[in-house]
Amino acid sequence: MIELSDRLLAMEESATIAMSRKSRELKARGKDVISLSLGEPDFNTPQFIKDAATEAMDNNFTKYMPVPGYDDLRNSISKKFKRDNNLDYGSDQIVVSTGAKQSIANVVLTLINPGDEVIIPAPYWVSYIEIVKVAGGIPVMVNAGIEKDFKISGEDLTNAITSKTKLMIFSTPCNPTGSVYNREELRDLANAIKKHPSLMVMCDEIYEHINFEGKHESLAQFDDVYEQVITVNGVSKAWAMTGWRLGYIGAPKSIASACSKVQGQFTSGTCSITQKATIAAMEANPSVLKDMITAFKERRTLVLNALAEIPGLKTNHPGGAFYVFPDCSTYFGKSHEGYTIKNASDLCLYLLEESLVALVTGDAFGDPKCFRISYAASEETLIEAMRRIKQALSKLK
Repeated sequence: MIELSDRLLAMEESATIAMSRKSRELKARGKDVISLSLGEPDFNTPQFIKDAATEAMDNNFTKYMPVPGYDDLRNSISKKFKRDNNLDYGSDQIVVSTGAKQSIANVVLTLINPGDEVIIPAPYWVSYIEIVKVAGGIPVMVNAGIEKDFKISGEDLTNAITSKTKLMIFSTPCNPTGSVYNREELRDLANAIKKHPSLMVMCDEIYEHINFEGKHESLAQFDDVYEQVITVNGVSKAWAMTGWRLGYIGAPKSIASACSKVQGQFTSGTCSITQKATIAAMEANPSVLKDMITAFKERRTLVLNALAEIPGLKTNHPGGAFYVFPDCSTYFGKSHEGYTIKNASDLCLYLLEESLVALVTGDAFGDPKCFRISYAASEETLIEAMRRIKQALSKLK
């Protein structure tokens, strides 16, 4: 009998991937399922990026590459950090990986020993917890409810820090809530962080350009915590390059060097063609994304207006990304045809069966009172999905 490792057995399956699988299974049975479960833009990669990839293949960039990434790509990322974020990261402070998920895993494996505590504001992206657990770390969740726009304060952070705290991980704009930290809120966090020089903070900025409220702000902009911050980004979301698999970090040199060492034993450098294509993305003016961001903002309005017409659902006003994270707790205890809703997971399964709309339970993101809607879909699809959800919820008594 094959015995799987304790590490594997302790790991939860990604809830977003699990719901996507269930959706595909229903579709294979001929069901008309609308999936709003995955965080994947429904736009195509811009043509100029695909052209750069074709040129790279024609020029035979098909060999092994440096583990932390091609020098010209890292130089382009360094310039992007300065142009868009006013962050000074030299090329030797940048490591390119096979998606931002690997970037995050590299940092956690670099910093965390068994028993180290990692602060993670909740709601959080599903993989943070599992990556920390794989490294032997102890996730410490700090709850930030809808009343606080799902954001923690410096005081909240200070109250969670112990002698075992080694790292904090959070995202802005946030997956799953769409919440965006402004400069004053990040300054408040920085005031708490600087009092603990051994605390490192990983700031996940993968949704940076999908921001509806103004200029994106980075935690690393503050000089007094710059050496404590690792900035994570990538091309999957804003540049519609989910399948290309490229993420990167800007970090203190010692962290970047350590992450390169870890990566060298797992995957080495990421796809050479993707790297060359990403140079085109990094050197492009972000204004070329204007139409896509406008479309997402219009979809946000559509979804928020539809949710406002459904009794019992409560939402914040997400400032970025492409998610809404409604509080559905008023439906707990209600039933339809013998099926009783006890939590958000039950509600998501009910909506999948009753309305054929796939969502993701808030349990997966650290808030069991909510569920996540991804509005990375056409307006026509979203209108139909909202109609189905409203109808199904109206049946619960």
